[in-house]
Amino acid sequence: MNRKGLVSEVRPDTSKPTAFFETSGGRAYTSLHSALTPELKTLLAGRIARALAVFCVDEIVIFDDGQSKQRKAVGNSHSQNENGGFTGFSNPGYFLMHILSYLETPPFLRSLLFPMHPDLKFVGTLASLDMPHHLKRHEWCPYREGITVKEQTDVEMPKTPRKRKRQEVESKEASLLDVGLPQRITVPVAIPPKTRVTIKLPEDPDISTSGDNPTVGSVVAPSVPREEAGYYWGYSVRSASSLSAVITECTYQGGYDLTIGTSERGSPLSELGQCTSDMGQIPQFNHMLIVLGGVAGLEVAVEADAELQKMGLKEPKELFDYWVNLCPGQGSRTIRTEEAVWIGLMGLREIVVNKGVR
Repeated sequence: MNRKGLVSEVRPDTSKPTAFFETSGGRAYTSLHSALTPELKTLLAGRIARALAVFCVDEIVIFDDGQSKQRKAVGNSHSQNENGGFTGFSNPGYFLMHILSYLETPPFLRSLLFPMHPDLKFVGTLASLDMPHHLKRHEWCPYREGITVKEQTDVEMPKTPRKRKRQEVESKEASLLDVGLPQRITVPVAIPPKTRVTIKLPEDPDISTSGDNPTVGSVVAPSVPREEAGYYWGYSVRSASSLSAVITECTYQGGYDLTIGTSERGSPLSELGQCTSDMGQIPQFNHMLIVLGGVAGLEVAVEADAELQKMGLKEPKELFDYWVNLCPGQGSRTIRTEEAVWIGLMGLREIVVNKGVR
């Protein structure tokens, strides 16, 4: 059955919430140097984004491991040929954030929030993330992502001058939003144009093809769909100037209560959480951080981090609660970025499900 033949009433099953805990991933952006063309750099970013979506990661942090300056000093064969604003070679951290942010955004909002840019030239070749907030026009969900539009809400003027003045004030405190439905949504709060917001719709809205009587919704925090209904609502992207900044600039209240560093010199991932292991039992957590280094590993990130050097920290494992090897006995001398992300998130999936506080 459809709402007036337009919006499907089939609702996702939220009896088993997808993500009430928080999982964050830290990733050194110098790993993009292994991709030699714009197409390959875009493909690498797309594969990372797919992993973030599949495993319900809430945050991705792109940090500088201190190696990018050394690479620039040596020289890059692409630097002289780079033109048109493409940042994949000159600023790989920005490029990765640009692609990941673009892919996380619902498709109908992308052209409104992201101007045309050379970084986005090949994103059309990437697989869709198809996350719960990437709703199609005919799909129904009590929450949606939207963008404020320039038009003001049309408030009917009362007859009396006193009431007219009050209504004029109220009209300035309302905003009109495009949320990907046939009609726009009104919210009773003033929001600057072209601002992305999360909207909660009424339980039984009258969604129709007509825009004469816009539905009134409410603005909520992006975490509300997950906390109230169990919907995985995408990931946020932030940058960090160093490895230590990944942790010290955490946006979650109380910080990360479980941190895991990765290295081929760490303990096997399979031993994590086993009673017989030296690592012991994994405690319950609210915010878990998984950190993956670049090609040279996290060791070079520690050496390049001035704050960690002031603290006298020499070994990266001292920075984390657990220090693990994602793939013991690997046949290749190196594991690529996109491979490490998938291996790590898959290997930690059971721990996340069983120990994450819901």
